[in-house]
Amino acid sequence: MTNVLTLNGKIVFDVENKTKKHDFQSNWKRTAFVFIDGDITDYYAWFIQKRYNLILNKPLRGAHISFINDSVKDMSLNGARSIEQVDFLWEEVKKKWDGKQIPIIVDLNPRTDDRTWWLNIPHEERGLLQGIREELGLGKPYWGMHMSIGYANEKNIEHSMYIHRLIKKGLIV
Repeated sequence: MTNVLTLNGKIVFDVENKTKKHDFQSNWKRTAFVFIDGDITDYYAWFIQKRYNLILNKPLRGAHISFINDSVKDMSLNGARSIEQVDFLWEEVKKKWDGKQIPIIVDLNPRTDDRTWWLNIPHEERGLLQGIREELGLGKPYWGMHMSIGYANEKNIEHSMYIHRLIKKGLIV
């Protein structure tokens, strides 16, 4: 495997709500993140600015991987578990993993979908985090496992889309 970096992170369950949307969702959604020490997102945002002249807004929570951001219903195994059972399981898994320091391997090739820019966690390096998800009855996350670098805003979204089109055509890397 080339172009990867191992970072140290700390697993945090029941991440603090930072927005009204998060407050609204907190009664039916569970979250667990890996928070990464250091300024890697700042470095890659700087890299993207220097390479593509694109200034990104920073991730709200700094360098992190959202590996659980799921509805309680998704943990019920299609109704096989009651909400009380899900809450008990959540607390058990939380006791086991919350606060643990773990290594995270990221692919250093930035990706984008036009608006958001991120670094992927290679599929073969997702085992530990996917294992925690499976303890809760969760499958693969909808957005995959990644660390957001930043996002384009209304002032520079067109430029970000332009860069993405050039990347997809193989005209730039």
